[in-house]
Amino acid sequence: MHKILALWAHPRSMSTATERVMRERGDLACLHEPFMYDYYVGHGRDFPGFEPAKDHPTDYAGIRAMLRQAAEKGPVFFKDMAFYVVPRMLDDPVFMAEITHTFLVRSPMASILSYHKLDPDFGLEEVGIEAQWRLYDAARNAGLSPVVIEAESVRADPKGTMRAYWNAVGLDYREAAFDWQAPPKDWEHVSAWHEEASTSSGIRTADAEEMLRKEMEFEALVERAPHLQAYLDHHAPFYAKLSEAALWPGEEGR
Repeated sequence: MHKILALWAHPRSMSTATERVMRERGDLACLHEPFMYDYYVGHGRDFPGFEPAKDHPTDYAGIRAMLRQAAEKGPVFFKDMAFYVVPRMLDDPVFMAEITHTFLVRSPMASILSYHKLDPDFGLEEVGIEAQWRLYDAARNAGLSPVVIEAESVRADPKGTMRAYWNAVGLDYREAAFDWQAPPKDWEHVSAWHEEASTSSGIRTADAEEMLRKEMEFEALVERAPHLQAYLDHHAPFYAKLSEAALWPGEEGR
């Protein structure tokens, strides 16, 4: 079986833009959030703007089988949310060991702010960073070598950060990955959530004043929705732990 490379993200962490870089490499079979079908469709949860594709498995075992089957033909990359599979994958050490686990994290303040604009009714679990930490910690304790990258680093230095990431997971550098072509067809069922990544020709670099603007916007939002401060306080310690382990441009894999 070939490599199965997972990018475990949390909502609004710039994961779709990072996924698009991986797709443009051209050497990986790429799947977009396959475990979403278990978490939402299989368990009868509502997800605004999600139109399920036909014939996609909707339970954990079926999705696992789909990934294994794809890996029989060649290397596989998929992006997913860690909370879709935690705690289920923690109780599945065989499959967990078959995966090269990588994680993408972003400031929870920024991601919560962005999430609220698209779905103001999201829950604490759906912020997603605690589940990332639990999966990262489980993979590390199982003797695996999970890799973490920061969304802020990808935006500040896309090529340098992705070079470090690819080096850490055993992939070569591909310049063509940063020149985006037509958006993938399998994003159509969640197009409302990924407009920028679908219509852009590359990753937009960070604005030095952007974080300050987001902080002011978040403070104003919390006055109307104080539960979001509780969400931030809950997930911030898990983000800090993952951020401490993150790769930066020029670093080797850990």
